[in-house]
Amino acid sequence: MTYDHIVIRYGEMSTKGKNRLRFVRCLKRNIAKKLKHFPNLQIEASRDRMYIRLHDTPPHPVIEKLQEVFGIQSLSLALKTESDLQKIKEATLFFVKQFPYEGKTFKISARRADKQFPITTNELNYELGSYVLKNTTGLTVDVHHPDIDVRVEVRKEGTYITAYDVPGAGGLPVGTSGKAMLMLSGGIDSPVAGYLAMKRGLQIEAVHFFSPPFTSERAKQKVIDLAQRLTEFGGTIRLHIVPFTELQQAIYKQVPENYSLIATRRAMLRITDEIRKKENGLAIVTGESLGQVASQTLESMVVVNDVTTTPILRPLVSMDKTEIIAIAERIGTHHISIRPYEDCCTIFTPKAPKTKPKKEKIIQYEKFLPLDEMIAQTVARVETITLKPNEPLDELF
Repeated sequence: MTYDHIVIRYGEMSTKGKNRLRFVRCLKRNIAKKLKHFPNLQIEASRDRMYIRLHDTPPHPVIEKLQEVFGIQSLSLALKTESDLQKIKEATLFFVKQFPYEGKTFKISARRADKQFPITTNELNYELGSYVLKNTTGLTVDVHHPDIDVRVEVRKEGTYITAYDVPGAGGLPVGTSGKAMLMLSGGIDSPVAGYLAMKRGLQIEAVHFFSPPFTSERAKQKVIDLAQRLTEFGGTIRLHIVPFTELQQAIYKQVPENYSLIATRRAMLRITDEIRKKENGLAIVTGESLGQVASQTLESMVVVNDVTTTPILRPLVSMDKTEIIAIAERIGTHHISIRPYEDCCTIFTPKAPKTKPKKEKIIQYEKFLPLDEMIAQTVARVETITLKPNEPLDELF
């Protein structure tokens, strides 16, 4: 007898009513992709739980992978047995003895999902608790604050016994909320925004603006590495790399310096929106945080937004830098983001950018540029690469 299953609990997905099965199917598909390097696993989905049969696969590497899958509220190692009272007793006793139980307290928390099971929940709690007490020493009952809370869930296909929960990533399965384009720089913020967008069920494609020779190949590689890290949470990600040098130079030549940053952001948003249309995305995600820099004041956001009616999602808008860095460190993007390579957002930075730009002024300045033509030419030269989880980067080129 040994742990032979992992039980997965859905959390927020349980509120989806008639749509729940669609969410469950998507989660099962995402989990199967995440665990493709564990060939012996068997995944079984039901309306309110998912079960992974281990078939002697060591559980802890599997649990580590599952903790990166959005849509999982919590998971537990489990022991499955037949829904027969004597076998449940023996399995429960075995389960308790896996812990250093002497001097500890415990309780049994039974649940009968199978209402045909012949005894009630309270009777089952009593039967199992009594059996454990008779066959152990130094273990006592505490129904309010037990050291070991043994949960016994009786279902038609069998009974699962668990004790401790491992927290999952929460949120919704990636792909259940549609597709959006993530404006991905090499900084700390935008990868975190992408992570949080995926947590709400969005599939993302990333758009990066590249300005050689002012930005180096190492800066480009940094962004590829960031997108690669995000694939561990969202699966395959397409990264669109935009050659931005000519357009960026034209802006800084024709637009007054204090408005050049706003003009650049407007051009970036227009290009991203064109790529979104080609890729059938529904929204654009940015790493903007209100008031963090000149282009992220509310007045600047209004003027930049004016170039499109596409929904702009800003998951970080209310966060301060400390909060953003904490998430970046937790998800493993921070150490990549702080590599000292400039991106196109940090070159040509004006000394005194406008924090309260006027829309009519930027529209007037943009008339000196053949923007439509330049944007079309830029979009035509976009390079796209596809990144997948667990793949060495050398295999992608």
